[in-house]
Amino acid sequence: MRSNFYGYSAALVVLISCAANGAMAQSLTPFRYESQAQRNCPGDTIVWLDFRKERYYLKGQRRYALGNTGSFVCRNEARDSGYRRSPLGLR
Repeated sequence: MRSNFYGYSAALVVLISCAANGAMAQSLTPFRYESQAQRNCPGDTIVWLDFRKERYYLKGQRRYALGNTGSFVCRNEARDSGYRRSPLGLR
């Protein structure tokens, strides 16, 4: 009886660990300067990502490049990692 329990438990752990690998978000490459981010992804739009609020801001929005809790990233990387666009309007 006990050996069945341990066998099922081990199978469950393996199953969960395999499922978790497929659901991981893409990694972000944060940059301190906008020009660095633009060199990394020349065909994409650069956004300011606020890690604390989990939002990104486009150039021209009030909070673009403001605050100590953010970095410049590529917009597609931000979207793929689950960050959302800020609803705040343009300046």
